[in-house]
This record gives sequence, C-alpha cells and structure tokens, in this order.
Amino acid sequence: MNLALLLLRILLAALLFGHSTQKLLGWFGGAGRQGTATTFEQWGFVPGRPLVVVAGLTELFGAGSIATGLLTPGGCALVIGTMTVAAVATAPNGFWAVKGGCEVPFCYGALATVLAFSGPGAWSLDHALGLGSLSGPWWGVTALAAGIAAASVPLALRARVLRARGPLTTR
Repeated sequence: MNLALLLLRILLAALLFGHSTQKLLGWFGGAGRQGTATTFEQWGFVPGRPLVVVAGLTELFGAGSIATGLLTPGGCALVIGTMTVAAVATAPNGFWAVKGGCEVPFCYGALATVLAFSGPGAWSLDHALGLGSLSGPWWGVTALAAGIAAASVPLALRARVLRARGPLTTR
C-alpha cells in the first residue's frame, strides 16, 4: 500500500508540475503567462496575468506537498481548489479534454481528494515527522471543503465579470 501511495503521489505531482509550468513558463507546449492570461480573461478571470501566477504557484505548491507527502491535506486542498476553478471554467465544453472540457482538472482534483482521505502513506514526510494523523475521513472532508471554499472566491468574481460581459465562449 505504501508503494502504491508513493507512486500515486509522484505521478500526480509530476502532472501538476507540468500543468503549472505550462502556465508559468510556457514549458511542455504551454502558452506561458501571457498566453494563459488571454485564455483566463476570455473565461472571465480578470486581471488574467496575476491570476495565472496565483493559479500556477498554487498548483506548484500543491504538487510539492503531494510529492513529498508534507502537510498532505493542505497540498490536496490547494489542488482541489485550483482544479475546481478550472473544471467549472471548462465545463461548458463538456467533459472530455479533446473538446476542451473539464476531464483533466476533474481527474487531478479527484486524485487529490483521494489522497486527502487516504493520507500519503508511511513513505512520506508527514509520517517521518510524526504527522501521520493527518489522514482519514475528517482530513479528507476538511481538504475537500477548504478547496471548494477557496474556489468559490474566484468563481464568484468570474460570475460577476460574466454577468457584465454577457454570454461566455470558452473556445
């Protein structure tokens, strides 16, 4: 079980690292800060450029927490929050990523939720530092609630922008 949790943590963290550096640095075929800011603003997240930095750094810190298994529920909450925002923004395109849908943020957020409930396992800094009690149903629910609560702020601000702007076009 510990090996499985370690693999899950490392694989999810690697994907999140790529996801964040696409935004922040334009790596892995990403649009970088300016290109992503344009997309964010089309989705109703203004001002785009600072919000790209916030989203990218949040994903990066979440990835670091998950990879190392340090303060895992907090890192999972960061990922759940940013992926909730991304899933809502891309949901008008349907579920599947091939159509620009919310498949990828849904999967990343779901995996972070699973880790928040399971905990990082014995092969983690949480365990090494005696923080092994940061797992279980209470921590999972807390991480999920914190992530969704944090997502509600940019989503509410986006809703205001979209109401002022009119109908949303995501593609």
